[in-house]
Amino acid sequence: MNQMAITKEKKGQILKNLEDKFSKAKAIYFAEYRGLSVKDATELRKRLREAGVDYVVAKKTLMLLAAKNQNLPEISEEMLTGPVAAVFGYDDVVIPSKTVKDFAGIEEKIKLIGGIMEGKILSAAEAIQIASLPSREQLLAQLVATMNSPISGFHGVLHGLLGKFVRTVDAVRTKKA
Repeated sequence: MNQMAITKEKKGQILKNLEDKFSKAKAIYFAEYRGLSVKDATELRKRLREAGVDYVVAKKTLMLLAAKNQNLPEISEEMLTGPVAAVFGYDDVVIPSKTVKDFAGIEEKIKLIGGIMEGKILSAAEAIQIASLPSREQLLAQLVATMNSPISGFHGVLHGLLGKFVRTVDAVRTKKA
């Protein structure tokens, strides 16, 4: 009898933890991890942790209930097939899916099967498509480079004109001397 109370208490803690993660996450991706070894799962968790992403393995019923309790769109039970983990992205919506997809390229025992972003259910194809996008940092670097490009070009033109002017003045001075 006492064992049952601990199980319910543990489930309550897991549900509360999931609800907290669902409420804070900007993007949640679901990944099927069929046959992933403990060593590989540890490596994946390490990579995700370094990227500021949470990886949680829990019963599907608890995941569905946590999402429902956070007023997220209803996740179909068909989406969550096989052994499923939830990957929570808090700052960047691309990094979680990209990290899982990159790891899946090495270890074929995990794959994205869907997700939730900005209140919308994502199919597996949409989750994989998002994983192919550049990260926020890459996009910012591209923006800075694009903004810097005209300035660099303008600097080059001015530098060339000033160089021509100096050579012309020097040629006139040499000719008069």
